[in-house]
Amino acid sequence: MNIHPTAVVHPKAVLADDVEVGAYSVVGEHVRIGAGTRVLSHVCIDGWTDIGERCELHPFVSVGGPPQHMQYKGEPTKVVIGHDNILREYVTVNRATVQGGGVTSIGDANFLMAYVHVAHDCHLGNHLILANAASLAGHITIGDHAIIGGLSGIHQFVRIGAYAMVGGCCALGQDLPPFMRAAGGYRARMYGLNSIGLRRHGFSSERIAALKKSYEVLFRSGHRVAEAVKLARENFSASPDVMQVAAFMEGTKRGICRSVGKDQEGEEE
Repeated sequence: MNIHPTAVVHPKAVLADDVEVGAYSVVGEHVRIGAGTRVLSHVCIDGWTDIGERCELHPFVSVGGPPQHMQYKGEPTKVVIGHDNILREYVTVNRATVQGGGVTSIGDANFLMAYVHVAHDCHLGNHLILANAASLAGHITIGDHAIIGGLSGIHQFVRIGAYAMVGGCCALGQDLPPFMRAAGGYRARMYGLNSIGLRRHGFSSERIAALKKSYEVLFRSGHRVAEAVKLARENFSASPDVMQVAAFMEGTKRGICRSVGKDQEGEEE
C-alpha cells in the first residue's frame, strides 16, 4: 500500500495491497477498500463503508458519514460502492438509516462530479453521470445509464429510470420513467424521449419509434396511470422497452412527472 505519512488509517481497516491513500486523508475502522483504488488527499472515509476496485476519490470527498436524519441513533448502517467509480471534489455520500433498509449503494462505472450529494438510503445503478452540485435527497433510486444535470435537486423517494436524463437546474419531485427526459427548472416537466442519449447507446430506429408511439398513449392520452399502462400493454406488447416503462409506472408512489404539450417538446432538445 502507498499510504502518505500524514494519512490516518485505522489499523482495523481492510485495504487491498495496492490501494493509495493521499496526504491528510482519514480511513475509519470499519472501512474496506478494493484493489487499485486511489484515495487522494484530504478524503474522509468513515462508518461501515465498502469501496470496490479501481475507484478514484478526489480531495475533500466524504463517504460514510452519518445520515442527515433526525431518527438516526448511531446504528451500523452502510455505504456500498462498486468498481470503477470516480468521485470528484467535495462529493458526499451518507450511510443509510435502519428505516430505509440499512444500505446506501452506488453501482459500477459512475462519474459523480464536484459537490454531488448522495443522501441516506439512495440506490444508484451503473454508468451514471451526475454533474456538478446535483443533490439527491434520501431514498432515491436511479437506473443504469441515466444522466443528472448540474445544480439539480431530486426530491426524496423519487425514482429515475434507466437511460433517463434530468436537465440542469431542475427540481424533480415525481418519478421520471426510463428513456425519458425532464427539464424546465422548478417543477420540472417531461419533454419526450431522451432520443439523443438512446441513439448514443445504440438503440435502433425501431426501438425509438416504438417508444415514441407509446409516449402518446402513456403520457398524452389523458388517461389515469393505470388505464394508460393497460392500453400500452395491449398495443405495444412486442416492445420490451415499452413494457419496462409500463412496469416502472405501475410501481410509482410519488406519481409520474407531468409531460409538456406536443408543441413544447422540442424546446429543451
